Amino acid sequence: MYKSKAYSAASETSPLASDIINRREATDRDVQIEILYCGVCHSDLHTVRNEWSGVMPTVYPVVPGHEIVGRVTKVGTAVKKYKAGDLVGVGCLVDSDRSCPSCKDHQEQFCPSSTFTYNSPDKHLGGVTYGGYSESIVVDEHFVLAVPENLNLAGVAPLLCAGITTYSPIRRWGDIAGKKVGVVGLGGLGHMGVKFAKAFGAHVVVFTTSAGKKEDALRLGASEVIISRNPDEMKKHAGSFNFILDTVAAEHDINAYINMLGRGGNITLVGAPDKPLPLFAFSLLFGRRTLSGSLIGGIAETQEMLDFCGKHNITADVEVIPIQKINEAYERLVRSDVKYRFSIDMASLKSE
Repeated sequence: MYKSKAYSAASETSPLASDIINRREATDRDVQIEILYCGVCHSDLHTVRNEWSGVMPTVYPVVPGHEIVGRVTKVGTAVKKYKAGDLVGVGCLVDSDRSCPSCKDHQEQFCPSSTFTYNSPDKHLGGVTYGGYSESIVVDEHFVLAVPENLNLAGVAPLLCAGITTYSPIRRWGDIAGKKVGVVGLGGLGHMGVKFAKAFGAHVVVFTTSAGKKEDALRLGASEVIISRNPDEMKKHAGSFNFILDTVAAEHDINAYINMLGRGGNITLVGAPDKPLPLFAFSLLFGRRTLSGSLIGGIAETQEMLDFCGKHNITADVEVIPIQKINEAYERLVRSDVKYRFSIDMASLKSE
């Protein structure tokens, strides 16, 4: 066991502050990583403030961060895929049982015994796992991902959550080249959805309530922008979409977007509104439309996503901050005052 600098929250009302945490020594199959950048996910804020207490209550102190990019500093004797100096990433998962049907199908995110990167029972040290707002982390080789060397590292970090969250449902829907694909919302998730759909060759249309986002949507790769508050614009496109990715976490009328789908079309939710969304059944029945959800992706698919990003030079649009600005970043995140993700330069932690 060794000590590592970190930022943690002591309670749901406490600010994140400098701390020292314990990390396990690398076992035979472990990879020890010096963390270079860590993305800031809205899940971090929800967990720190215990806003998901009914589903995943927070155990304090909590060290958030599941969008991790770093360099390998040490590997166990049985590690085959990585060596010291390799550029790697760690996403939302650091362990699973490897034997359940989901794991055998390379869908570790649905494993009933999965271990999340933070705020999950720590099988090695007891207590709970600590995430990427820290100097280093030790992770089983299976859950470590190779990062393409040609990408901007600060922009890579959010790919480990926001990237795979949007890549997976788009990829699963099938060949979307030349098809009309909608993205609802242009935030941390939505801007990645636009980039991926464009890279897959789709005709991308962004739905937004804000006319001020039109220029940015087009810059990111959208061919058209629909102001969803305008009923005439919505009516013009009704029944014309093959697939829609809904990234909005706030309460909204899901039926309005279901009605945008053509026959056999699908809308997939990746945003997580606090309250249930009312669903008008006839919106689905007429047109044999489907509504589904998606949760990140398995380890193999996440690696596929990173390789795809390397090939197409895709990263998140980020604002790089020092760790000392994390509490301010959380307040700005609540106000949606970021384009489009924060990425923490973990070199700033060395001064603590």
